[in-house]
Amino acid sequence: MLTFDGVIIAQGDFHLAADLTISKGLTAVIGPSGAGKSTLLGAAAGFVSLKSGRIVCDASDVTAAQPGARPISMLFQDHNLFPHLTITQNIGLGLRPNLRMTAEETSRVKAAIGDVGLDGFGDRKPGTLSGGQQSRAALARVLLADRPVVLLDEPFSALGPALKDEMLRLVQRTLVDAGKTVLMVTHDPDDAESIADHVVLVAEGAATGPFDTEAVFANPPAALMAYLGTRVSRRS
Repeated sequence: MLTFDGVIIAQGDFHLAADLTISKGLTAVIGPSGAGKSTLLGAAAGFVSLKSGRIVCDASDVTAAQPGARPISMLFQDHNLFPHLTITQNIGLGLRPNLRMTAEETSRVKAAIGDVGLDGFGDRKPGTLSGGQQSRAALARVLLADRPVVLLDEPFSALGPALKDEMLRLVQRTLVDAGKTVLMVTHDPDDAESIADHVVLVAEGAATGPFDTEAVFANPPAALMAYLGTRVSRRS
């Protein structure tokens, strides 16, 4: 569970308010470009400072904790893979930042590689992998870190529809079914409708929700109607 308790983020002319709790399962974060979706995740992860309020993870106040000390993993759009390291080493960073792993930890890395369908790719460098394979490697590192809250900042947006759908199903199988709290930024409402249990809307200076996915798309509030635009017209 992840709670934004009276959170206010202020960066120059930009302001975002969030007062909501995210439960286990997958919650999609949607809203117009520039509204603050990635900023909201960055605040939870500790990369964005708060003007006021608290970030609470499973009843523990982590507001003052450094990013690495929070029980939170974040998967970025660019996957954040180090080009000079092998896939095995990149994934191993989820366990040991110095990569000095025990035999048991090495076995766990190998298992994580298999879990995301990358058997045989461990000795390769990220630059030799396709976009989908890089997404799988980044996801494997998140799996290995095994933290209760996982933040996904559009990590699959550059993938084609079929591959993106495959990655979303992999997230469902490896993270959601394992009982994680997953918060995923997406620009595609279809992603939210297809896989998310709940939706958070970031628009007009506020993050609101979470809303039940089916209910909110069936009867969207004004801010969501404005974001969806002609898509609502096509559905009605």
